[in-house]
Amino acid sequence: MDGKTLARIGAIIFVAIALTATALEFVREPEAPAATTSQPAVTHQDKTDPLRRELRRCQALGAAATRDTTCLTAWAENRKRFLRQTPERR
Repeated sequence: MDGKTLARIGAIIFVAIALTATALEFVREPEAPAATTSQPAVTHQDKTDPLRRELRRCQALGAAATRDTTCLTAWAENRKRFLRQTPERR
């Protein structure tokens, strides 16, 4: 066999493999999406910090939390903690 014939056979084999892989991809069933948890994981800090525990409860309430006075108070306290000025170091 000369070089041209060997190259043609190699090209035909390559195209056959590519067509087979494409056909297999089209007939394959789509994978189901991974199940996601609707509740966030509870951390040790959630158990020891009552504010974080309250914020988790408010998160679970969803839109109803905007009418819950306890949630509004917890959010205000969380904002205060987050925006608190740290004392200057000397």
